[in-house]
Order: sequence, then structure tokens, then C-alpha cells
Amino acid sequence: MDWTRYRFRSLWSLPAKPAAVYAALERAEEYPRWWPQVREVRRIDDTSGLITIRASLPYALVFTAREVRRDPAAGVLEIAMTGDLDGWARWTITADGDGTLARYDQVVEVNKPLLRRLAVPGRPVFRFNHRLMMRAGRRGLAAHLEAV
Repeated sequence: MDWTRYRFRSLWSLPAKPAAVYAALERAEEYPRWWPQVREVRRIDDTSGLITIRASLPYALVFTAREVRRDPAAGVLEIAMTGDLDGWARWTITADGDGTLARYDQVVEVNKPLLRRLAVPGRPVFRFNHRLMMRAGRRGLAAHLEAV
């Protein structure tokens, strides 16, 4: 097993129409307004940006996100990631009753030296940290969508 490689899936049930959820998720530069752990998104050009995240643990992860797929008809947003994290992440947005199901899939390898050194003993803590971050993101996005 490669202890520095992670696969995550989160499902967010949101009380908003798919088009509204998609529109919010495609504006990554606005994530810091509603997702506390996304500290900064700095646009590099039309399809990439530098993202800094920091969840509950005392470290930040910085990576470049480059758009790979933006498909509103299919409800898909996908990025490639390089930096402290190498890999990809994808949002898939689908209707769910009167609301939306936003599925987040991510496969990454951690490059940050400290996290690589702590890969084996820290793995359960890092996974829990990610879960907390995703929970806060869902709450933040739900509140953001209510306010718009």
C-alpha cells in the first residue's frame, strides 16, 4: 500500500437546484467566502489557480488546480492538482428530488514532506481531518446557497 496516496468520496445533499449548485462550485475563487478551510484561491489564468487549504491540523496545503473538464450539461467539474497534492478532483452534480446531490471524488498523492514522513501513523488523522473539512464545506455551501 502506498501510504501517501488517498482516495476520497463525499456526497453532499443540498437543498438547491443543480444549476445553482453547479454555478457556485464552478466559481472556485469564491470558495473562501463559504468554505472556511479554503483559505485562498488566487487565479493564475482562465483555467488555473493557486489554492491554499488548511483544515483542523496545523499545516496548510498549497497546490495548483488546472481545469480539466467543465461540462454544465453533464454536471461535471474536474481539476488536475500539482504541488503539495498531486492528482485530481471531480464534482458531479445531479438532481435529487427537489434538491441536488453533489458528489466529490478525489485521488491524490501527498508531496508535502512533513505529511510524507507521518504517512503511516498519521493516515487515520489525515482522513478524519479531510472528513471534517468536507462536512464544513457542505454546511458552508448550503448556507451560501440559501443566502443567494
